[in-house]
Amino acid sequence: MDDLHVPPGPGAPRGLRLPASELLEQFSHASGPGGQGVNTADSRVQLSWDVAATTALDDAQRARVLERLGARLAGTVLTVTASAHRSQRRNRVAARERLAELLREAVMPPVPRRATRPTRGSQRRRLEAKKLRGAVKQTRRRPGAE
Repeated sequence: MDDLHVPPGPGAPRGLRLPASELLEQFSHASGPGGQGVNTADSRVQLSWDVAATTALDDAQRARVLERLGARLAGTVLTVTASAHRSQRRNRVAARERLAELLREAVMPPVPRRATRPTRGSQRRRLEAKKLRGAVKQTRRRPGAE
């Protein structure tokens, strides 16, 4: 098994390289397509990677990945499963692509929110809607209330 390369992007300008020694692949029976071989071939792939013990990330990237993927982690281990294809080789490729995409999205820094002002037209429409709503409520009052 080769190292996993994550393409460059925001948060990882030179990309990431996960050493093959940090990736753990497990194979098991997959449901779905496969014909007679579905019960004998171990085509489902589970690819696991320990985020806390990796050497591929710096501290800021590690903290961002742990925060963003916290719901998917079991402890600090991220596991990706692939069983869409009939062959183990294609499922291995699919699992590696899925892990790379997850990491690429997880290391991206958050986009800062830029404060904007409402347009003059939107302010005018909002005030007109409030006046209209007030007028509707005014008609619901009892006649002798004034």
